[in-house]
Amino acid sequence: MKFDKLFLDHISSAQHDFSGWDFAYITGTGRMGSQLLSWSYGSMAIPLVRKAKSMLDMGTGGGEFLSMLGPLPECVFATEGYLPNVPIARHRLEPLGVKVVQIEDDFDLPFDDDQFDLILNQHESYSPTEVRRIISDDGIFLTQQSGGLDCREINEALGVPLNEEFHHWNLETAAEELISNGFEVLTSKEEFPIQRFYDVGSIIYYLKAIPWQVPGFELDPYLAPIYEIHRIIEKKGFFDVSQHRFIIKSRPI
Repeated sequence: MKFDKLFLDHISSAQHDFSGWDFAYITGTGRMGSQLLSWSYGSMAIPLVRKAKSMLDMGTGGGEFLSMLGPLPECVFATEGYLPNVPIARHRLEPLGVKVVQIEDDFDLPFDDDQFDLILNQHESYSPTEVRRIISDDGIFLTQQSGGLDCREINEALGVPLNEEFHHWNLETAAEELISNGFEVLTSKEEFPIQRFYDVGSIIYYLKAIPWQVPGFELDPYLAPIYEIHRIIEKKGFFDVSQHRFIIKSRPI
């Protein structure tokens, strides 16, 4: 199959390093955009941070989000399971007094019982049993999650089934798990906002950054369907997919 120069140029543009959890290369240039949610995770987190004496940010990435929540409590920890992000997070967060801990197992966190009165979790896996162990009896657990149907249209276009490990993951399942582990759900919402891609280079870059969407993604086996997406973008100007987001604010009971 012969590909046009614009398509090849967009593919070339995807060969750009991704670090931490920063999509500015495609969002800051307007190549990918997302419809707004009816809630703001940050706006919900900030007043909780102000009241907290000890807090944990689970899955901090490169520490981008946590670094903007200051002033922070005196005792702050952050975990990260993706090894390349750990030195990035430490470089950004340790000057702010945050202790960054590399973890490998959601079910065995290196923290004491009842250690934190606030636990934040943005798009990170967790064990509700372990969260309940390390949170204080009057603590708050705030999590925003990507659901199992996230960006399913990409998988459909590439002919790849959704990841079975996450397919069940939604608000109902997460809330039930928390309730069964001794939490009361205070606030919860679930929505499917549109995420729009304006060129296939941004899609390729995105898939490389989130390997769970299409496990083992490599460009060559998917050149033909990606070119079909390119043709859709040439005709419509964009390629839309549905995000899957939900948020839960809960406390122990």
